[in-house]
Amino acid sequence: MNKTMTYPGYHQDKHGVTTLGRIVLDAWLFGFLPETEDCAGWQLGQMQVLADKIEAEWDKYGNLPSRLPPELRERHTALYAAATERARKKGWDPELGDDD
Repeated sequence: MNKTMTYPGYHQDKHGVTTLGRIVLDAWLFGFLPETEDCAGWQLGQMQVLADKIEAEWDKYGNLPSRLPPELRERHTALYAAATERARKKGWDPELGDDD
């Protein structure tokens, strides 16, 4: 039986700053998804389509938060500060990789 892999959703993610978690954060940042949508149950193919849209958007800014317009830069800072705090509370250590 072929079981399709799905994402548990940002709020159920191991710590939220995983690769897929960052896709959700960036989708919120750029307004591709409302913050009420955390991609729970999405198939990995759906996540890849979203990642491609996000990559194209980041390309406009050289993939650097410092090049975002002020409003987006402030939103990026807020989203990622909250995500980092949440991840640390879940035991994430930025010095270790996801497999450590």
